Amino acid sequence: MQDRPTIQELLQSVSHLLDTELVPALSGSRQFYARVAANVLRIVERELANEEEQLSAEWLRLDALLDTTERPATRDALQRAIWQRTEELSESIRQGDADTGPYREQVLQHLKETIRDKLVVSNPKWIERPEEETG
Repeated sequence: MQDRPTIQELLQSVSHLLDTELVPALSGSRQFYARVAANVLRIVERELANEEEQLSAEWLRLDALLDTTERPATRDALQRAIWQRTEELSESIRQGDADTGPYREQVLQHLKETIRDKLVVSNPKWIERPEEETG
């Protein structure tokens, strides 16, 4: 781990360079690709800023929906375990376990919060839109 510049600062610097220097100086497909690159860097920045909190929250929600399991110690193991538990939840949904009742409401709430967390990273502007526009 480095002290300075931080990962966030590096990502912001490159995004700023792309947005202020390269995009205005380019045209056509090269300008488009520079915009895409800047957007990718902003997504990575948001992912890094939100990942720990979002993984923890998703793990706790899955614990409430499925059998409680010991949380993995590393980030990579936690991501794999969440993927596996989401597959388990998906199978439960396919079998009709979430068709009615309180479990259905818990599953829907989990899905709403998980989707919101993903939008915070991929495109936070969708979250800021008024409810009538988003559905």
